[in-house]
Amino acid sequence: MADYVTVAPIALRATIAAHCLASGSNRREAALVSENLVLANLSGHDSHGVGMSPQYIAAVREKRLSVNQSAKLALDAGALITVDGGMGYGQVIGHDAIEMAIHRARQFGVCVLSLRNSHHVGRIGHWGEQCAAAGLVSTHYVNVINRPPLVAPFGGSDARFATNPYCAAFPSPDGKPLVLDMATSMTAMGKVRVAMNKGEQVPPDTLIDHQGNPTRDPNVMWNDPKGAILAFGAHKGYSLALVAELLSGALSGGGTIRDGNWQRNTITNNMLSILIDPGKLGGAESWQDEMAAFLRWVKASPTAPGVEEVLVAGEPERRTRAERAGGIPIDLTSWNEIVAAGESVGVKADETRRLAGLN
Repeated sequence: MADYVTVAPIALRATIAAHCLASGSNRREAALVSENLVLANLSGHDSHGVGMSPQYIAAVREKRLSVNQSAKLALDAGALITVDGGMGYGQVIGHDAIEMAIHRARQFGVCVLSLRNSHHVGRIGHWGEQCAAAGLVSTHYVNVINRPPLVAPFGGSDARFATNPYCAAFPSPDGKPLVLDMATSMTAMGKVRVAMNKGEQVPPDTLIDHQGNPTRDPNVMWNDPKGAILAFGAHKGYSLALVAELLSGALSGGGTIRDGNWQRNTITNNMLSILIDPGKLGGAESWQDEMAAFLRWVKASPTAPGVEEVLVAGEPERRTRAERAGGIPIDLTSWNEIVAAGESVGVKADETRRLAGLN
C-alpha cells in the first residue's frame, strides 16, 4: 500500500473548498483559500499547502478564526496604509490587502502596507507573486503572535519567536518572476510537521530539544517541554528574524511575541509589505534588461561538483508546478487529517474521497 495519495490539483481545490463551505465560508472565500493552499502544494511547499486546512477548520470551530471577514483600512495616509484583518482567513485578507497596496503603488509610485490581526497568511511568496504579476517590485516581512514561540535566538536554548519569513519579488517580462521566499529559521514549522507525519527525521542542525541539545526528531516540537527550531545562518538569520518581528509586529500595532501573550494558541500574522512601481524610478527604462543580464551572468557560473545547474529564486517552484500538474502527492497522515477535518464540519469521508477523485 502506498504511503501517500495523489490528487489532481482541480480535485484538491474542490475538496478543500467544500470543507471551507461546510464550515461557513462563502464561495469567494472558499475559492481563495483552496486556490492558495493548492498552489503552495503545486509549488513544492507542502508545509503551507492543504495540510494546513485541518488547523484552519479547527480554528473556525473554536472561534479563533472568523469566516467571511474583509480587509479593513485602519489608517489611510496615501502611500502608507494600515489594514486590519479581523482574524479572518489570511488567504482572503492578504489578497485584498495586497490589491489595495497595488492600487496605491500605481498611484503614488510606492506603497507601504502594514497588515495586522490576520489569521495565517500562508506562503508569503504568494503575495510577492501577486505584486510581480501587477508589474511591481515588493518586499515582505511577517511575524506570528498568539501562539507559543518556535525558534531559539542565536546562543539561546529555548524558543522566543516564530519562523518570521521574508520575501522579495521582482517581475519579469517573460512571466517568470524572481521570488525569494524564506523562513528566517532553518526550516518552516510546517516542514517539521510534514516530516513528523511522514515518519522522517529533519536535516542535521535544524532542531534542538528542550535542553538545547541538537536533535533530528521532529516530535520534539510537540513534546512537553518543547524543543525549538534554529535560526538559519546563526547570528545572521537570528538578526533578520528580529527585524521582521519589529517591522511587521511593532510598527503595525499588531504586537510582538512576548512571554504570556500566546494563550490563544492560534496563528495570528502581521505583515509589513513595501511595493514599488519601477516605472516611476530613474532606472525604469533599463532595469529589467539589467536584471536579466545579471541573472544570466550568475547562472553561467560553472557548477560545483554534483550540481547540474545554478538556479535562482522562483525557478524550483515553477519546475515543481510543472511536475505536479498531473497530481499532488499527500502523505497518508496528512490526508487522514484532512478527511477528519471534513467530517468535523459534516462532510463525510466518502464525499471527501469522491471530491478528490479517490473513489
